[in-house]
This record gives sequence, structure tokens and C-alpha cells, in this order.
Amino acid sequence: MKKTKRKWGRFFAFIVFAAVIIGLTAGTSARLWKSIPLGLDLKGGMDLLYEIQATPDHPLTKSGVDAAIQAVEMRVNSLGVSSPQIDLEGGKFIRVDLAGSFNQEQYTQVIGTTADLKIYGQATQNKNGSWTPDKKTLLASGKDLKSNSAWAQDPQTGRNVVTLNFKSASLWQSITTKYLQKPVYIFLNGNLLSNPVIQSVMSNGQSEIYGPTLNTPQACITLAKELNAGALPYPLKLVSSMNVGPSLGMSSLKSTMVAGAAAIIIIFLFMMSLYRMAGLIADLALVAYLYIVLLTFSGLHVVLTLSGLAALILGVGMAVDANIITYERIKDEVRNGKSLQSSVVAGNKRALRTIIDSNATTFIAGAVMYWFGQGDIRGFAISLMLSIVISLITAVFLSRGMLLLFTKSNLVSRPFWYGAGKGVVQK
Repeated sequence: MKKTKRKWGRFFAFIVFAAVIIGLTAGTSARLWKSIPLGLDLKGGMDLLYEIQATPDHPLTKSGVDAAIQAVEMRVNSLGVSSPQIDLEGGKFIRVDLAGSFNQEQYTQVIGTTADLKIYGQATQNKNGSWTPDKKTLLASGKDLKSNSAWAQDPQTGRNVVTLNFKSASLWQSITTKYLQKPVYIFLNGNLLSNPVIQSVMSNGQSEIYGPTLNTPQACITLAKELNAGALPYPLKLVSSMNVGPSLGMSSLKSTMVAGAAAIIIIFLFMMSLYRMAGLIADLALVAYLYIVLLTFSGLHVVLTLSGLAALILGVGMAVDANIITYERIKDEVRNGKSLQSSVVAGNKRALRTIIDSNATTFIAGAVMYWFGQGDIRGFAISLMLSIVISLITAVFLSRGMLLLFTKSNLVSRPFWYGAGKGVVQK
């Protein structure tokens, strides 16, 4: 009686495991899929390639290149882009992938242009009408500003302005005290923006700038973003830009999904036809693998690209390989005359080292690709390594546990139903 209860208890535990896997997958997979950010090749968007240009007095250094990448990241983040991809290529090129629909001209300007704002105490007007600052009278620059400049409208005049907040309120106070009732000359990228007369001493470190080039809200917003992003350590030259239409991206995604679904269905049918009940358990483990992959990508906000999707589908095959190795070892144990339950335990132990070794070598290959690769190669490597870890968890531990539960229930004890075939001697 107790044995019967234990058998049915194990079978019930197996059913619960299977129901949880199927229920979670069916109930939440769609929501998880929608929460995963798609890359440029799947969603469409903009691909920009910048060259970091050295100057005679500022040669390229590793720290300088790292600072340039950090500055580009700050500029992209200021644009509010979701899950951008920024990679260094060839030591002096920065590739920026922005998934979605964007104003290319505006974004290339914000990413690659430095807003060089400087305030001088004196400047001279040339014969052609341009102005030249007296560099000895430099009072402040963009480095002295906080990263919170913004567009606003003057309540009295209604003109568009960009608000400034100095890091040191005492600096602006000393400037306005010294130049009270005198003009200061505000230059932007080497051109005179305005030369207002200081009307009062400003002790709160706040001010605003305006000028003929800031006559629209969009111009003010763009300048504010450039000021907030700070200066670039090197000039950036836009080498190439490419727009990927959303229809092309969705077409690639649809084609890949159809191919992946077909491959998974074929694998499911193959496992069930060859290993029967054991194959069904392997299929449940594969469903769990796919669900955990979605959960991991959603939780870590991993950007899914076309190459990454290919790596995930490849991971399905690797998870199946682990199950096939295990089941073949179990069949060998059954052929040697062991009972089914003993064969399951022994077969899993014999297969474990082979599975770990094969996956470890592939993981090392993925790590090498990530270390030396760039762009899509890195995306493939990340997806591959995550797939390997997750497939090990599902194929080795989950599949093994469910198979042990089912065989110990002894409801289906013929080796034939586990792929051992006919003519197997069982003692």
C-alpha cells in the first residue's frame, strides 16, 4: 500500500512539473517576448559609424578612446534611445546601432558634435562682421556647467532660451560682479552667439543664453543636449550611416521565427519517435529551456539580434544532444542487463562528464568570440554562452529529475517506451 502511494506520489509530482512548465510557457511567454528589446536588424533603425580622429597635440590613447566611447554613450542616453548598441571597432571606429525610427540628421549631430561654449570678457569685431574673442579674457566654458541645461521661454520677451547652471555659483557671481553694466561675449563653436550686458549680480549660479541661431525650441533643445553631454576628447568623423526600414527588420524576424519553429517541431517529433516517453520528457525540458531563455533575456535586457536568435536556436540542438547522449547511455546500461531505474541512474552519471566537456569547449569558443569579436559576433557569443548555461540546467538537471520521477513511479516499466527497443534483456 505504501509502495503504491509512493509510486502515485512520484507520478503526481511528475505531472505537476510538466503542468508548471506548460502553464508558465503558455501563460507568460508572449509577454516576455514583447519585453525583450530587438536589435537593429530585427526592428529596423539607424546604423552609424564614426571615426575617432587624432589631432597633432592629442594622439590616440586607450584612455582617450575609452573616454570617447563614454562620451558617445552619454550623448545617446540623453536622446532617450532604448537599448542602444555602442561598440569599438578596429581600435578607432565607434559603431552606434539605434533600433527604432529616428531623425537621422538630428541624432548624428547630437552624437558627433561637441557644443563648444565659451564666455569671454572681450572680443573684437572684424571687417567682415565676424567676431574674434580675446582668449586671454576667457571667463567660463562648458566644463563649468552642470549637466542640466534645458530649453525655456523667457516669460517677459517670449524668446527661446537655453538655461545654464554653473557648477560653482561663486564663479558666476564673481563674473557678473566684475562685468556689471558691461558686455560679455558668448561664443558657440567659435561663432559669437550673443554679447549681453550684465544687468545685475547673479549669486545663484543660474543664467540663460539666446541668439539668432536659437530661434526655435528644437534648436534650443539640441544645444541643451549637446551641453549636457559634455565635450568629446577627440573629433568624430561620420564615416557611414545606414537606415534599416522596419519592414525589412520584421521580415527578417518573421523568416527566422518560422525557420526556428519548424526546426523545433522537427526536433520534438524526432525525440518522441526515437525515445518515446523519454523523448517526451526531453521535449518538456526543451520547452523549459526556451522559457528560461526568454526570462533571462527579458530580465537582463539583452538586445536580441538576428545572430543572437540563431544562437538560441542552436542552443536547442545542443540541449537535445545532451539528452541523446544520456538516453544512449541508459540504453547501454539496459542492454547490459540492469533494471530500468538502475540504468537511468547509471546512464545519467556516465553521460554527465561527456555533456559538461562538450558544452565547456563550446562555451570557451563563445568566450573567445566575445573577447575578440565585435558587433554581431559579440551578440552571437552572448546568446550562445547563455544558451549553453541554460541548456545544461534543463537537459542535465530538469530532464534527469523528471525522468527519475517517472521511472520510479513504475507505471511504464517496459524499456521499449524509453527507446531501448525490442530484444533487450532486463534482469
